[in-house]
Amino acid sequence: MNNGHGNRRLLWLAVSLAAAVALCGCFGQKKAATPAAGATAEPDKVLYDTAMNDIKKDRFDEGRLAFQTLINTYPDSEYLAKAKLAVADSYYKEGGISGLTQAVAEYQDFITFFPFLDEAAYAQMQIGMAHYKRMEKPDRDRDEALEAEGAFQTFLQKYPSSPMYKDAQQRLRDVQEVLADGEFRVADFYYMRKADRAAVARLSQLVTRYPLYSQADRANWMLATIYDRTEHADIATQFYAHIVKDYPLSPLAADAKARLVKFGTPVPQPDPDALARMQAEQQAPRAPNRLITRPMAALKSGPDVRMAARSGAPNLTPEDTAPSTDTLVPGGTGNTIVGVATAGGANGTGGSGGNGNVSATADAEGVAPSPVAAATTEVVVAQPAAGSVGTQPAPSDTATQTAQAADGTDGTTTQAANTATDAPASSQSTSSSQESTSKKKKGLRKLIP
Repeated sequence: MNNGHGNRRLLWLAVSLAAAVALCGCFGQKKAATPAAGATAEPDKVLYDTAMNDIKKDRFDEGRLAFQTLINTYPDSEYLAKAKLAVADSYYKEGGISGLTQAVAEYQDFITFFPFLDEAAYAQMQIGMAHYKRMEKPDRDRDEALEAEGAFQTFLQKYPSSPMYKDAQQRLRDVQEVLADGEFRVADFYYMRKADRAAVARLSQLVTRYPLYSQADRANWMLATIYDRTEHADIATQFYAHIVKDYPLSPLAADAKARLVKFGTPVPQPDPDALARMQAEQQAPRAPNRLITRPMAALKSGPDVRMAARSGAPNLTPEDTAPSTDTLVPGGTGNTIVGVATAGGANGTGGSGGNGNVSATADAEGVAPSPVAAATTEVVVAQPAAGSVGTQPAPSDTATQTAQAADGTDGTTTQAANTATDAPASSQSTSSSQESTSKKKKGLRKLIP
């Protein structure tokens, strides 16, 4: 009996010992697996994860320091491109003038180093958005708007298959609405004061570059009325026809048709694409006026783009950055379009110093013409001896033409001034002399877009 009880006791001890050994083995394997998993974590990934965690918590300086350590220490890391893009994103997220400026530089660096990655399109879009955020109102500095326009134009040309294409198109429409509105406000200032030359220069560029502008129909109307009131119906009718054809739903279309009928010019049919676009614009949802819903919105520095077009292809041609010479000189009172040869006086008569020299360097309204206008201006030259009037082109270096009248007594000569008014220009001498007249509206430079 004792032997049987002892055998059972030994068997129980053996089973217990085996179970304990097996259990210890399991715990030992689990404990060994943990350090093995930790040992496989690469240091570049650790830096990247740490930096991303800092950026998410707005610890921008710490995050960028970790990213920079990764970039400098592991140039062959698979996280290199992600780190450079994340640095640019961190500046963009931080915002402010300095942050957005630095973000543009970092996005440009990313495109330079990784032009073939899919993220290059995103970087180009962000360059445009950084300038878009810094864009000023139409009557203020337009540099950021021009930079945004160029960035979005580049995006649309380089990445036509990007999923962000439609968004970039709308952003470009917004930017071009702001740029066009700035031009229109200046043109309207000149137009209301009948400073025709300066108004035409602004309006011609506007209707050519920004046909989607919300006031483009009115800009065409202003151009038409300028040429209409200066008795150049052939040019005016072109702008009236443009309104009827390309802006058929404009409130000015009916008056434009009436003017065409008055001039005996065929009335064009509305363009189907233009009609469909204007119908879509009328149905497009618009945000309410922020000045009504939020009175403090007037203090916001950004522009109001509620009236920007919602359809149509924006202009993808960069603006010519050449400085314009079409500016007004104080003291002018005339009503002459660019290219009309006039005298230097404010009232369009007389020359400088009493010598009757005619200069096309300033027209009757006191506007200094551009070099192109000076080269193409025709000046009427009086011929007192022959009693006739002729036209000669003004030279490109100077726009001065003089008429010399021979004196029949002592052989001296006097210079007769050519003016842009109907007043005669006279040549005086000690003997009898004859008066000759010159007609205005010679050499009108046609500014047709």
